[in-house]
Amino acid sequence: MPELPEVETTRRGIEPFIINQQISNVILRQPKLRWPVNPDLADQLKGKQIISVKRRAKYLLLETTAGTLIMHLGMSGNLRVFTYNHVPELQKHDHLDIEFTNGSILRFHDPRRFGAVLWYVGAIEHHSLLARLGPEPLCGDFDGHYLQNKLVNQKRAIKLAIMDNKTVVGVGNIYANEALFRSGILPTTPAMNLSIAQTLELAQSIKDVLQEAIAAGGSTLRDFINSDGKSGYFQFQHHVYGRTNEPCQNCGQLIKKIVLGQRSSFYCPICQK
Repeated sequence: MPELPEVETTRRGIEPFIINQQISNVILRQPKLRWPVNPDLADQLKGKQIISVKRRAKYLLLETTAGTLIMHLGMSGNLRVFTYNHVPELQKHDHLDIEFTNGSILRFHDPRRFGAVLWYVGAIEHHSLLARLGPEPLCGDFDGHYLQNKLVNQKRAIKLAIMDNKTVVGVGNIYANEALFRSGILPTTPAMNLSIAQTLELAQSIKDVLQEAIAAGGSTLRDFINSDGKSGYFQFQHHVYGRTNEPCQNCGQLIKKIVLGQRSSFYCPICQK
C-alpha cells in the first residue's frame, strides 16, 4: 500500500504538470471505488483551475477555484501525467482521466479499487476524512514532547500507537517498523512505558526515515510506481521490514517477525529492547 513517502513522491511528481492548469474534461470509466465516485464529477470539474496540489496524511488534495478534489491511492493505485502527444493505450484499470486545456492528462490507475476520488466544496480541513487527523510527522508540531503527551496513558503497543492517524498521520507499517528499529524500541513495548528520551529519539527517527524514503522515491514492494512510471527504491534501505530470518545489519542477529494489530511487525531482538 502506498504510504506517506509514496504519496508525497506522487504529489511532487504531478504538481509541476497540473498546477495552474484548467480542466477541460473528466472521463470516468469506473465509479465503483472505495466510495462511489459522483457521476456528475465531469460537470463539477470542467472549467476549474488547479491552484494547489497538497497532501494531508495519505490524501492528495487538488485544490481548484471552486472546491477540492480529494484523491487516495488505496492499496494499489497510482497517478501519472501524460502529455498530449505521449498518451499510452488504456489499461484495464485506468478508471479516471482528468484532461487539461493544454492537452495533458492526469490518469488514475487502481487495480484493487480501494482508492478514492471525492469532490468537496468548503474548508477542506472540515471534511470528515480529515477533521480528526493528528499532525503531519514532518511538521514542527510533531516532536518528542508532543509524542510523550499523546502516549502517556496508552497501554497498547507503541507500534500500534504511532500508526494511529489520531496520534500522527502517515506512519504506515513499513516506516513504523523502520523508525522503531532506529530508535532501539521493541514494537510490542507499551506506549506509556517509553521515557522522554525514547520518545524524543522515536519522533526524530520517524522524521528521518520518512525524509529518506521520500528522497528515494518511496518503497516499491508490489504495486507502487511514481508519477513518471518508475519504482521507488527505499526498500533497498530497509533494516528490518520484510527481512525475516535475515541477519541484522547492525549486530548479525536474525530478524524476527510477529503480528501486531493484524499487521506484520519486524524487529531485531538484540538491537531493540
